[in-house]
Amino acid sequence: MRSIDLASRPGIALRRALQAHQLRRVGVAHPRPFSSAHAPLPATYERINNKYAEVRRVLGAQPLTLAEKILYSHLDNVEESLLSNTNNGRDIRGTANLKLKPDRVNMQDASAQMALLQFMTCNLPQTAIPASIHCDHLIVGENGADEDLTAGIKTNHEVFDFLQSAGQKYGIDFWPPGAGIIHQTVLENYALPGLMMLGTDSHSPNAGGLCTITIGVGGADAVEALVGAPWELKAPRMLGVRLTGKLNDWVSPKDVILHLAGLLTVRGGTGFIVEYSGPGVETLSLTGMATITNMGAEIGATTSIFPYTDATGRYLQSTRREQARKDVMRLQEAGLTLKADKGAHYDQVIEINLSELEPHINGPFTPDLSTPLSQFKETVQEQEWPEKLSAGLIGSCTNSSYEDMTRVESMLKAASEAGLKPAADFYITPGSEQIRATLERDGTLEAFNEAGGVVLSNACGPCIGQWKRHDGVEKGTLNAIFTSYNRNFRGRNDGNPDTMNFLASPEIVTAMAFAGSTTFNPMTDSLTTPSGKEFRFPSPRGLEGPPTPFEEGKDVLKVQSQAPDPSVSVAIAPTSERLALLEPFEPFPASDLTGMRVLVKITGKCTTDTISAAGPWLKYKGHLPNISANTLNTAVNAATGEVNVAYDLDGSKHTIPELALKWKHTGQPWLVVAEHNYGEGSAREHAALQPRYLGARIIVCKSFARIHETNLKKQGVVPLTLADEADYDKIDAGDEVSTVGLYEMLKNGGKGDVSLLVKKKSGEEVLVKTKHAVSEDQAGFVLAGSALNMLAKRA
Repeated sequence: MRSIDLASRPGIALRRALQAHQLRRVGVAHPRPFSSAHAPLPATYERINNKYAEVRRVLGAQPLTLAEKILYSHLDNVEESLLSNTNNGRDIRGTANLKLKPDRVNMQDASAQMALLQFMTCNLPQTAIPASIHCDHLIVGENGADEDLTAGIKTNHEVFDFLQSAGQKYGIDFWPPGAGIIHQTVLENYALPGLMMLGTDSHSPNAGGLCTITIGVGGADAVEALVGAPWELKAPRMLGVRLTGKLNDWVSPKDVILHLAGLLTVRGGTGFIVEYSGPGVETLSLTGMATITNMGAEIGATTSIFPYTDATGRYLQSTRREQARKDVMRLQEAGLTLKADKGAHYDQVIEINLSELEPHINGPFTPDLSTPLSQFKETVQEQEWPEKLSAGLIGSCTNSSYEDMTRVESMLKAASEAGLKPAADFYITPGSEQIRATLERDGTLEAFNEAGGVVLSNACGPCIGQWKRHDGVEKGTLNAIFTSYNRNFRGRNDGNPDTMNFLASPEIVTAMAFAGSTTFNPMTDSLTTPSGKEFRFPSPRGLEGPPTPFEEGKDVLKVQSQAPDPSVSVAIAPTSERLALLEPFEPFPASDLTGMRVLVKITGKCTTDTISAAGPWLKYKGHLPNISANTLNTAVNAATGEVNVAYDLDGSKHTIPELALKWKHTGQPWLVVAEHNYGEGSAREHAALQPRYLGARIIVCKSFARIHETNLKKQGVVPLTLADEADYDKIDAGDEVSTVGLYEMLKNGGKGDVSLLVKKKSGEEVLVKTKHAVSEDQAGFVLAGSALNMLAKRA
């Protein structure tokens, strides 16, 4: 294997020739640049192919997984990333800090506000790489698409005007409200095999179904890429999922990831890329693969990816990207085959026989509580969950494909012929205007309307808390809903902590909606028709894609793409309650931290929804002081079991954000102590920004979710994990905490240990050892006060 300094030594040509021979001998394609005799590859693919040639020069015959091929082909400096402290390239995973140059950045409207406000402070005329803005999070689902969209534009015009004007000024594609959910729109327009993208949303890995490495990030991460700086990622480990067999009639791709979530839990994929392979992959549709990679976020995975298959090519054709399909073929001919090398090693392998899989239902309150359909009735009765179903909701960025919807259409038509209507409220969310228009053209929407379903706008809606219910279910009322969404944390969909959201495929959700029951099994149970006959749903049947290419839809909902225009003024009113320019955070003090107090000790699940709720709070995403009023407002106090309650040093009772704001005004720095997987869920950087704004300097817990841990460091908050989890019991709310070794560790570029000196109310002092994953660059961010401070200075 080639050492880092061989490039300058005599005889390097002979060494490279020997490496090429090794590559051929082990069946690894040797990448070759296109000569002038060939039609040139598009610039992006030419750059990727040339970088891949460097990777092979450095690593020689070492077999690579598909994810490694694509990741490493986007390194800023191949040798520096792959050979620094990695045993000459043998121990890259979990060790190397990969500095990557993504091909593009995609932002949804809720997170784009803060990302763009941060980008603006860098005073650059345009973004360094292509980017897009998608207005999908702020539309409330209530009465139906047209009425909801009109109301949403009226309510949120200030934010949409800001995003549109920023797009015009900096040359960023702008998809207006109603155009579609970011992940579906990206899949249809921007995702291409072999590319690497960042998305300011945790479900951005949806594009992994199209053989694209796409990683969910916070806004500060996005700004790094937008200004042209390398984006850093700890080299992930590789989890291989080998699929065999073929799905049976009632089983869908959704069931693959629901089952996998049950096997791995919400933390099982942390630090891993999930890569799918095996003969079963060839039996899946492209959009089915995207559903699976979308929900990889629910197991904490860095991202998920499928290899290029025939279905990939068919999808590129149906989305009017035939030239892209041809370009991918030429890229693979050049040597970058979009599948794992023979003999590629995985750190963990799971095999799933699709032929043996059955439908699964996950929930409530967590996406990894997985129950096979055949056992669900018994489980409902044992757990005393509601047997009545309040609503069934299908669609979203996870399950709104043509295949999903036509399979449901087949069920609706059979039920209609039998005279049946849904017994529970039934909502449908198309993922994009392209999907909606195609479903309308082909008659599928008519079937939904005839069934009495409410077709919502092409937006996130109920999936992220933008849902106004009209069924009399008030907050505090125990009830059950079934959705084909991806996430089901407590209170997420309607703000009611007693709404149990069970995740399932669109087909199972639809069947439950007709039954009005959570214990119905459409594979074995029947419904009674108005004429008294027994009706059983036939096995769902649908089409992988439309018989002719997708419709583009209404012109007014098409992308607004333009060159940067420096004459445009970004629309922010000085009196706005929804948008506010950012003030830089103060740098880290030139010493260890002293005199901090534990604001609250949290018990149980603490997701980004817990730290910074969505729903009605989305309207303040561009106004940091206003949105900070929701900080940790659904967290459970470990000492008392109370929700959103913290106690000041004098014993007075407050909400958690109230006490945090009080301490901010008095200059009292604070920290939070929590349990496992702190920051699980969305890529919501506000969950890091808000505590930082209110005075948090460190977060201490048993373990972190990947995206949130990175977001904290980007905002200057140091994430520390307990070296001994039992020490969680040694720290309590109100304790005084000082750091030992933190400043030295930061000055040494992330090298060194950090402990906490905890002074109890009794006067006793306890030394608690911690662990950290602060890299050299991240140490610089913390010292500067935030990544933005450093980026702005460099820019």
